[in-house]
Amino acid sequence: MRWLAIGLLAVAGCTSQGNAPSGSSAPQVAAPTATHPDFSGFWNLDMKTPRDPALMALVPANTAFMDDTGPVEFPAGNYGGLIPTAAALAAAKKWNPRDQLTPQNACRSPSIVYALQGPFPIEIFQSAVFIVMKLEYYDMVRMIFLDGRKPEADYPHSMTGFSSGHWEGATLVVETTHLEAATITNNGLDHTENMKVTERFRLSPDGQVLMATQEYEDPAVIQNRGVRFIAWRRQPGQHVYPYECDPGFAGNYKESK
Repeated sequence: MRWLAIGLLAVAGCTSQGNAPSGSSAPQVAAPTATHPDFSGFWNLDMKTPRDPALMALVPANTAFMDDTGPVEFPAGNYGGLIPTAAALAAAKKWNPRDQLTPQNACRSPSIVYALQGPFPIEIFQSAVFIVMKLEYYDMVRMIFLDGRKPEADYPHSMTGFSSGHWEGATLVVETTHLEAATITNNGLDHTENMKVTERFRLSPDGQVLMATQEYEDPAVIQNRGVRFIAWRRQPGQHVYPYECDPGFAGNYKESK
């Protein structure tokens, strides 16, 4: 994944404002502009930060607040205030957690709908044209384009989707589509490939906490909307490490139960 991020940086062909030596073959990237906050760095999940009133005020009506950020998980039948459609509820009731403990499924990553709120750090590399967000969870890498581009007609669906961002003052607004179907709550309720995710990111006044809301819309699955509040604290000098998922461990765990 590290080389994927570097390769995408190189393809962008941006003008460097960094300290690469003359003649260096390092990727050339435009630095973040002074008019926008710089989210670059390593961020660890912070469970103590309260919901940000400014971000929460932007959440539309008919949106359920899902209080499962971090290691917390909803039990079977509890979808955090989301109202499943009849078809989605019927499918969710067939969920068996043991199905996840197989070599085929143990290392299958979720989409960003479930992955971003997990108890794992993220690392951000920011330029004026795009943002690379590297999640430790399942070694996922997101590209958030800031140049207004749209996905091509044949753009593939994936667990990270296509993300386009723009600035509204000091807040970064990101819309993501083209997600593969995957779990919402890790207890049987899955979203479709038509899920739309809207995120808003902003820094705390001291710049040490990155706060976000992540909103979900998928009318084929949920009758209302959902949102999670997530916060991370800056930790200088740290980096995201490989996740190194071992499917054999999950298989052994299943056999022992």
